[in-house]
Amino acid sequence: MGVFTKEAEVSTPLPPAKAFKAFAVDIENLMPKVAPQTVKSVEVLEGNGGPGTIRKITFAEGHGLSHAKHKVDVLDKDNLVYAYTVMESDFFNNKIEKISYDIKFVAAADGGSTVKVAATFYTAGDTEVTPDLMAQIKEASEKRALVMKAIESYVLANPDA
Repeated sequence: MGVFTKEAEVSTPLPPAKAFKAFAVDIENLMPKVAPQTVKSVEVLEGNGGPGTIRKITFAEGHGLSHAKHKVDVLDKDNLVYAYTVMESDFFNNKIEKISYDIKFVAAADGGSTVKVAATFYTAGDTEVTPDLMAQIKEASEKRALVMKAIESYVLANPDA
């Protein structure tokens, strides 16, 4: 098994507590509402939203994936830290065992937030990290970013959400 990490920082005009609520706490409700062309449904299979919760995301027809299962590892409302593991997905194609995301929401000088994301990929067996695999990861990351932008737009347009 190989392990590699990709780190990114993303800015959002949402203040840290609001961004954390939207992208960590309310994400299961917001994804299918704001991006029905991508996410058909999010079902809680186990848990109450906190650590140990397992969610099944069913993607919309034509998205290229059918589903993914996520397990919440950390949901720290005081320190605005959210960590989860994608433990099953047809994206993996026997090349990826799991993907762990560690996300921290930090106040930015403009009143918004900087969202710091570390994604750790665990390859299956002796799978090598090839340019093709990296291209697939980049494409999936871009699709994920579009859903996050849709959530951001929704929360900005609906401040009480």
